[in-house]
Amino acid sequence: MVILGLDPGYGTTGYGVIDYAHGEARALAYGAVTTRPGRELALRLTEIYADLQTLLDKFKPDAVAVEELYFSKNITTGIQVAQARGVILLACAQRGLTPFEYSPSRVKLALVGYGNAEKKQMMELTRSMLHLAKLPRPDDAADALAIALCHAHSSESLLGRL
Repeated sequence: MVILGLDPGYGTTGYGVIDYAHGEARALAYGAVTTRPGRELALRLTEIYADLQTLLDKFKPDAVAVEELYFSKNITTGIQVAQARGVILLACAQRGLTPFEYSPSRVKLALVGYGNAEKKQMMELTRSMLHLAKLPRPDDAADALAIALCHAHSSESLLGRL
């Protein structure tokens, strides 16, 4: 099963593509979709949409997993990230894909077994689980790979119950 994990942002959207079969995962690709600071938000959202279309065309994922919105102290940033998530959800829906959504604590719980795990711990575990030589960069890509792994583990649990 090919899973596309996404860590939404309007400046940087991390992506991670894994192939998951028989309890083993391997990274197919990871990186970030970036938009230029200072550009009008509508143009940045258009860039995210176009780049996501390219990823969907290239990898043809069986599933898409997206991090749920987490509001911190800056409400303006949260609203802009929510708009980027909307573009992501739209692009997936147009392809007949219903994204699975996971909170940051759910991702941590699925991978580490502790919902408040440190970011460094998550990155190192993601590197190890995917047998990567070095930590995935940027951090948004590492987060996206972790989200994809979370879905792999969650979907395996669900399938085991059927």
